[in-house]
Amino acid sequence: MGRARSGDADRTRRPTARPRLPLPLAVTAVIVVAASFIPLGYVVAASIATGWDTAAALLFRPRVRELLSNTVLLVVVTVPICVIVGVLAAWLVERTRVPGAKVWAVLLAAPLAVPAFVNSYSWVTAIPSLGGLAGGVLIATLSYFPLVYIPAAATLRRLDPAVEESARALGLGPWAVFFRVVVPQLRLAIAGGALLVSLHLLAEYGAFVFIRFDTFTTAIFEQYQSTFNGSAATMLAGVLVLLCLTLLVIESVIRGSARYARIGSGAARRAVPAELGWRYSPIVLVFLGVLIAASVGVPVVSVLRWLVIGGSAVWEWDAVASALVQTLGFGIAGAVVTCVLAFPIAWISIRRRGRFSRFLEGGTYISSSLPGIVVALALVTVSIRYLHPLYQTVTVVIAGYALLFLPRALVNLRAGLAQAPVGLEEAAQSLGVSPLSAFFRVTLRLAAPATAAGGALVFLGIVNELTATLLLAPTGTRTLSMQFWSLSSEIDYAGAAPYALIMIVLSLPMTYVLFSQSKKVAGL
Repeated sequence: MGRARSGDADRTRRPTARPRLPLPLAVTAVIVVAASFIPLGYVVAASIATGWDTAAALLFRPRVRELLSNTVLLVVVTVPICVIVGVLAAWLVERTRVPGAKVWAVLLAAPLAVPAFVNSYSWVTAIPSLGGLAGGVLIATLSYFPLVYIPAAATLRRLDPAVEESARALGLGPWAVFFRVVVPQLRLAIAGGALLVSLHLLAEYGAFVFIRFDTFTTAIFEQYQSTFNGSAATMLAGVLVLLCLTLLVIESVIRGSARYARIGSGAARRAVPAELGWRYSPIVLVFLGVLIAASVGVPVVSVLRWLVIGGSAVWEWDAVASALVQTLGFGIAGAVVTCVLAFPIAWISIRRRGRFSRFLEGGTYISSSLPGIVVALALVTVSIRYLHPLYQTVTVVIAGYALLFLPRALVNLRAGLAQAPVGLEEAAQSLGVSPLSAFFRVTLRLAAPATAAGGALVFLGIVNELTATLLLAPTGTRTLSMQFWSLSSEIDYAGAAPYALIMIVLSLPMTYVLFSQSKKVAGL
């Protein structure tokens, strides 16, 4: 009899160890990932149509080796620098008594409000000789290090100081505690941030055109726009897909299979900040000051300088107002749709870990690693051939944004759901709450800060997006980034300045939302 009761208890416990995968959630996730493979299918189909002989001739040539070298070096050099700068900045503002820590914490997220091509435009107008790999690393680091800083800072706020204190009690020094205790707990934040930085580097166009640094993406644009050589551009896009898959494998290995969820609000106390002392405080302040001045100060001063030079004549209010309204509309709609589509994949990746979840999650990164023009051309081809009524409609534009920025929402939602353990849902259900109600009242509420952060990050991407919008937007659409690019391409830097300023001002609130919500994700 006792055995029977024990067996019954085992049978009732087994399903809770691995939650049943809801069919609607699985179907939605599969459809989203299938749509993410549309650009890849376009590249593969175009490559097959090209033929092996032509493809080999296009790939195995000195120009491709040069582009591969430039792109790989850019990623290999920039990503570690972003990780070092981001983690160091997070440690300084979260774990030391640096003067003005709260102000620095917000300012270090501010570079995300400056589009990379505006950053590049500002530095080039200040230093016309800036270019090459060094220029690319400089611009990319200043633009993208917050993608590592924000999740690292959020994780540092969440860490239980008792673990570090125990390590110190066992005789470990400060450096040993940092590298052996703290860094492993930052693994998820570092891996996710580094992956986002890498994907940005693979897909970025405008920032590198300004400094005349050739990558696969700039070459693809050159082929499509100058020579209209679709075969050559498609082959280059295929190489970008391979680079993306390599990055996904590396990120998966670094991330590992460790679980980061815990029951409760976290540590009962914050870690005691370390004293810098009179010797190190000036050095830290200089480091943080130079970092903010280079990433935010230079773009803002440059834009204001061009506004002064241009005077009131550069403010064409009708054009500015129209661009602002259209940008806001695209940004809000795209952020909402992208977060909704990312949620099923994030839930499965946390609650149903395995090959299926890894496949779903990895599939979403394929489109985002491709230049916007490749994603746009794939959607144009599909809409013309199979969904002609949708051609040149807002629906296709929003679909393009979702494909490009899905990982931004996914990384944040995954982190939020990882801190909403299934045990809380089970506890609510044991109190008589239905599974659906428990999901909305417990899990969704805990994941709300992460959702807001993901939406803010997607909104920032859409505000700054240029290339896909140029091809997909209905006739007459003129967003802020489109207006800026049109004028700056004509060397009308003064005329482009108002649009650059508005993009920065519009992005600042979203950057603050992203930063503030990261605190809630961390359990504060």
